[in-house]
Amino acid sequence: MVAQKNLCVLILAAGKGTRMKSSLPKPLHTVCGFPMISHILKAAQVLNPAAVGVVIGHGAQQVMETIKNSLPAWEISTPIVFAEQREQNGSGSAVQAALPLLEKFENVLVLNGDTPLLQPQTLQKMVDAFTADPCDGLVAGVTVPDPFGYGRIVRDADGAFKAIVEEADADDTTRQITEINSGMYVFRSAALQKALAQLTPQGPKNEYYLTDTLSYIKKDNGAVRVFSVADYTEALGINSKAQLAQAEQILRKRIVSRHLDNGVTFLNPDDVYIDEAVQIGADTVVCPGTYLLGRTVIGQNCVLEGGVYVKDSTIGDNVTLKMGTYVEDSTVQDTCQLGPYAHLRPGSVLHKGAKVGNFSEIKKSVIGEGSKVNHLSYIGDTRMGAGVNVGAGTITCNYDGKNKHQTVIEDHVFVGSNVNFVAPVTVREYAKIGAGSTITKEVPQGALGIARARQVVLEKKGVKQND
Repeated sequence: MVAQKNLCVLILAAGKGTRMKSSLPKPLHTVCGFPMISHILKAAQVLNPAAVGVVIGHGAQQVMETIKNSLPAWEISTPIVFAEQREQNGSGSAVQAALPLLEKFENVLVLNGDTPLLQPQTLQKMVDAFTADPCDGLVAGVTVPDPFGYGRIVRDADGAFKAIVEEADADDTTRQITEINSGMYVFRSAALQKALAQLTPQGPKNEYYLTDTLSYIKKDNGAVRVFSVADYTEALGINSKAQLAQAEQILRKRIVSRHLDNGVTFLNPDDVYIDEAVQIGADTVVCPGTYLLGRTVIGQNCVLEGGVYVKDSTIGDNVTLKMGTYVEDSTVQDTCQLGPYAHLRPGSVLHKGAKVGNFSEIKKSVIGEGSKVNHLSYIGDTRMGAGVNVGAGTITCNYDGKNKHQTVIEDHVFVGSNVNFVAPVTVREYAKIGAGSTITKEVPQGALGIARARQVVLEKKGVKQND
């Protein structure tokens, strides 16, 4: 897609968010796995702007670093330019801080950094409307059930834009208006720059309101129009933890709806937790209490039983994750089975058809094709081949108190129950390990390894055995 060379997107993310009651800058609070501002960056991608500007202020360095770290998740290639608002004195002042960037572009789309529910298609429609019927300023308006606290959009007798009146300045009649300012605008850059120069401090906090620019544009005989957004939730700003929780619920419902449309089955759509970037293949069944987080990819025809937790992992096709299975930063190939209550820690790879069963833990290990770690085992820092059978209670002793060491178990090895492998150690293909052994040395190909003391039975003095 060719970049729109005349369009810049500006995101206002300088606020402290005191009502959040948190040390974390407001734009960085997460919704469905990603910071609020990341969702806005993702939505803006659909426009393919020539540049994206982000106005920062409170927690500036932290906001910058978080944005840069979140870009790979959305594959954002548009250049991002940061501008700092040194004094937190209103949205108009925030836009003024980005003037060196805005002067380079014909048009600018202004968004708030605390509206994670806005959708890409809405932004596209806004810009299309601005382009189709050019004006100097376009404000997105939404009709809400409860307009308290929001600036009202006042229209004239013909329904055209007249003014935006803030809650504190509104009379009783104006407060009855339910169409509010969403905080999303498209401006002709030259008109915006001229209006910004005319702003004066307003209200009890002596702030510079961006909304006043629309009035100045009208006074200069510029054209200002209202673009109506059908879904008011897109304009919901996040100013408290309660509103953050509300946004999370709304976005999760959208995510589940999208997956339902793509052929995923949810036994209880209201009792799953799926992050925005998660991908799920058709005909996969997701049971209640499932968490799919981060950049997780689930294949087709999988079954995810209740209480499954998967984060930043790739799950192949036809995989069964039984009750309570926990997978993090790992890869599970096709037709594998895990659980119930299996645990894959970061860096683990299960090849096709492998099985990890009840209460078994895998850490930074490769389990070969068709191999089985069925019961109550810990496999850490291990490279395991194909067709291996691991008995219950097997432990790879990978840590000597200072360093981690690797265990190598080659193809088609049979491991009896309650075996300890003291790494570093290698077991060659087709070898067998006797139950209860502690293996400290290499076991050759096809050999039987047994490392346990001979059983001794001492009869109690004066009592015969089996009495």
